[in-house]
Amino acid sequence: MNVTVNMAEEQLPHWSDILKRRIAKSKKDESSEEEKKADETELFTKYYTQWKGGRHKDESYKNIPRFYYRLPAEDEVLLQKLREESRAVFLQRKSRELLDNEELQNLWFLLDKHQVPPVNGEEAMINYEAYQQVGEKAGPKCKKFFTARVYAKLLHNDPYGRISIMQFFNYVMRKVWLHQTRIGLSLYDVAGQGYLRESDLENYILELIPTLPQLDGLEKSFYSFYVCTAVRKFFFFLDPLRTGKIKIQDILACSFLDDLLELRDEELSKESQESNWFSAPSALRVYGQYLNLDKDHNGMLSKEELSRYGTATLTSVFLDRVFQECLTYDGEMDYKTYLDFVLALENRKEPAALQYIFKLLDMENQGYLNVFTLNYFFRAIQEQMKLHGQEPVSFQDVKDEIFDMVKPKDPFKITLQDLVNSCQGDTVTSILIDLNGFWTYENREVLVANDNDSSNTADLDDT
Repeated sequence: MNVTVNMAEEQLPHWSDILKRRIAKSKKDESSEEEKKADETELFTKYYTQWKGGRHKDESYKNIPRFYYRLPAEDEVLLQKLREESRAVFLQRKSRELLDNEELQNLWFLLDKHQVPPVNGEEAMINYEAYQQVGEKAGPKCKKFFTARVYAKLLHNDPYGRISIMQFFNYVMRKVWLHQTRIGLSLYDVAGQGYLRESDLENYILELIPTLPQLDGLEKSFYSFYVCTAVRKFFFFLDPLRTGKIKIQDILACSFLDDLLELRDEELSKESQESNWFSAPSALRVYGQYLNLDKDHNGMLSKEELSRYGTATLTSVFLDRVFQECLTYDGEMDYKTYLDFVLALENRKEPAALQYIFKLLDMENQGYLNVFTLNYFFRAIQEQMKLHGQEPVSFQDVKDEIFDMVKPKDPFKITLQDLVNSCQGDTVTSILIDLNGFWTYENREVLVANDNDSSNTADLDDT
């Protein structure tokens, strides 16, 4: 019995030990709120991760390569220099991968040597077997051009399943030119993000001028105005949201760069030059018009000066809207803003031009034109007709004709998309903003008849 009591006493902890444990426990409970929150967060993360089974179950995320690199800040000079140098080396490497003139000439000789008879008209042809043979001999740089996909693209209706050697060679030349141009444009991409700002494109065109024989006659004092004129066309049509930058891909995809580089042709016809916005005669014409309108010679245009633009038949209501919406300086327009104005009025069939004019017509920024808006602008046309001694046309008739032409989704509202889809946007806008444009529309049948008479007379004279 005594032995049992002694064993129980030995198993029970001494009161001093119990007291020590309680004191230690109370000290632990006195930990700060921050420590408790940290412990709680640690436990939550631990158990949540175990519950999801992500971290320990599947660690494939570690194999995903890094795809985002922060751009260096302005004060991180060393990182910026490193980025510039690495981009320059990358572009040089890409440039070396392109075919040079000697390699292109060698490719042409190989293609000509492997042509397969019979000749289709005057075009030499090649079949797929010979095409592959040329690809093996042409070298590693040409390998990407000699694929089944490229051959299928150029295959048309040849009864022997061949493709034109000339068409294939032109395809290769076009690809090489596109890559060369992209590399050339990328050298001016200061941000390295695949787009050009206005200043970047200005530098590119300025350095391009000496390489264009058709611009040899331009005086250096006119270079800045020429560059401004050329750059505005790119930004007016390729930057509709006015972000101040254009994707290099968009520049390559449009025809503007082709028009600009067409000026390398020393024998470019006079007609081609006059229709090319980037030619010297075109740039001088636009700038000359601006100077002629600037009667007070302060380098800016007032509303009164701009009213003499073209045939001087733009309505005062429309011109009011131009000066309300467009960027002006003390109520006057500078050359850059004038260029946007000219591009819009000279290209009224283009969506970007219609967007520009639609914004001016949409006085309340509603996103559509209603009968009230049409009446507001056409009333100015009626007033001009009275001033010229003409009988004003009924607005109801014009309104019905406009809605019949556009055929909007909503029979009471005309949106910008309705104008673009109808392919009648140029006619509608001309009716609303320009007396001469309205007169041309109103007398269209007479004008067509006169044109036909003139052509018939010319045919008789030829016979």
